[in-house]
Amino acid sequence: MNPHERLQLALVEDDLARLETLLAESVIFGDAYLDSVTTHLIYAGGKRLRPILAVASATSGERVATTEDLLGGVALELMHLASLYHDDVMDEAEVRRNVDSVNARYGNLIAIVAGDYLMARSAAIGADLGTDVAGLLARTLAALTRGQVSEVRTAFSVERTEDDYFSAIEGKTGALMASSCRVGALTAKLPESEREALTEFGRCFGMVYQLRDDILDVIATDNELGKPAGQDLAEGIYNLPTIFALRDGNVGEELRGVLGAILDDEDRERARKLVVATDGIERTIASTQTYLAQSKVALASLPSAKLRDAFVSLIESLLEDLPTY
Repeated sequence: MNPHERLQLALVEDDLARLETLLAESVIFGDAYLDSVTTHLIYAGGKRLRPILAVASATSGERVATTEDLLGGVALELMHLASLYHDDVMDEAEVRRNVDSVNARYGNLIAIVAGDYLMARSAAIGADLGTDVAGLLARTLAALTRGQVSEVRTAFSVERTEDDYFSAIEGKTGALMASSCRVGALTAKLPESEREALTEFGRCFGMVYQLRDDILDVIATDNELGKPAGQDLAEGIYNLPTIFALRDGNVGEELRGVLGAILDDEDRERARKLVVATDGIERTIASTQTYLAQSKVALASLPSAKLRDAFVSLIESLLEDLPTY
């Protein structure tokens, strides 16, 4: 997915080019070693979805973003990057964005401390932008933490429920996307009704984004994913398709017998095929449609037709590579 191609907001694309400079400068301390750690994933690239949501929400693609608009996007991207530093330590990941992960290159301790530093820089930018933004970032960090704890608490549990799953992704993905849209509404000083509408769109976008990612983990090929298909199964993160499959009358018991511990390649592939053999993928895709519909309801109240159309196109693009039933 190329978000700029879907948004068709030329000014936002130009704004994001300006944001890249601010993003790197925001974490450069003046110490060559620390700077290499804190900018490692920044220079590795990325879609910059969170800054895109922030800047588009602030400007509707109809004016040039202010420095405050850009810094709002920087603050959310830094929080996201910090979470990646910490996640990669927990997952013992070796690659992120086609480069060595920070923990693989610099070690776990440096990765954790550097992630904390990125979080601190995010908070400092938020403080400079005012109490509303600072409070938003604090609440977002709390939601991220709750989501991560929920996921860790149910790792390798074949009794994980749909509520457990949605609680985790609402915190880890939904909250961050929602806050990305809201920070743009705050820096642009939009009316409360527009802030709420954009926040709800961001939440729905985040939920669809994560559901899509979890579907692809089961059905995409290794080459498409850049990692082994079914990796979440191997690591004990039983996402919605797997939760549905575990309750399937035909293969549920067999799947329970495979899961519950770290899987080798053979068992990972066996578990993946069992999930695919159920209606778990179809039911998960149905969940994406629910959030898609909710997002369109939220967008309907925005005054900018240009932004409404751009955001509808963006969220619909998430579903284009999923199967149809």
